[in-house]
Amino acid sequence: MNNLKNKSKSAFLLTGTALFLASCANISLERRHDLARDIAAGAQMQPKILAASPFALTSFVKITAPGQTAHVYIEGDGLAWLSRTEPSLNPTPTDPIALRLAASDSAPNVIYLTRPCQYSGTESGSRCEMKYWMGSRYAPEVLRSYNTALDALKTTHNLSGFELIGFSGGGTMAAILSGQRDDITSLRSVAGNLDHHEHSRVHNVSMLGNSLNPPQYAEKLARVPQYHFIGGDDDVVPKSIYESYARALPAQNCTAYKIVRDIGHDSGWTAVWPELLRVTPACN
Repeated sequence: MNNLKNKSKSAFLLTGTALFLASCANISLERRHDLARDIAAGAQMQPKILAASPFALTSFVKITAPGQTAHVYIEGDGLAWLSRTEPSLNPTPTDPIALRLAASDSAPNVIYLTRPCQYSGTESGSRCEMKYWMGSRYAPEVLRSYNTALDALKTTHNLSGFELIGFSGGGTMAAILSGQRDDITSLRSVAGNLDHHEHSRVHNVSMLGNSLNPPQYAEKLARVPQYHFIGGDDDVVPKSIYESYARALPAQNCTAYKIVRDIGHDSGWTAVWPELLRVTPACN
């Protein structure tokens, strides 16, 4: 009887999710662009398209203290799927959570980076193929694009390094970058998918076959001061994903986490983010 109830509940949740995603698809691309511009403008963040072959990454930037580090926020997967089986034709988010977090950050230097093909598509010279918000979303060429963008930002604004902050799949990207670069002073994730192999196993979906995964960089990541925030009501990226990532790290590491009560995957984070930002990642 309990199994029947659980199956019925799962079917209800999947149906509700599919209906919600389908309704999101009805939000025009123009409205999604307008929303992002409005959020950024309210925080005095200036738009800039970054040429980062093979993509053009949309960014919003506020730099008031050259020579210091910058908080760099990386967006989640956006509108990647319309249902469990139907991919979106454009991954631009209907509500850019990472941009909202960046806009609430009072640090002197704040940079927001989209994912490939969000906001800036083929009209900006990007190689926007659907695979880059499907199985190849963390492919080596995607990471090369972000490394190119960070190198350019560092030079242009005379930055001493980066404090990376990623939401959901942006947390995956931030973790991999932290495992590749030598100028990342800290790593934070918000509802971060820190082990997408485990995430695929938990949700019984196909593995992201052509994508890098944070545990591949466990040795280096162990030395990066990091803090990961997990929603207490998050059924999309539950605590078990972080636990799988943490098990991959050497015993001596610089990682910590916090369960944030009454927070789901993509709701409630903006209100609590200024307080959570006071938690400073550190190596003890």
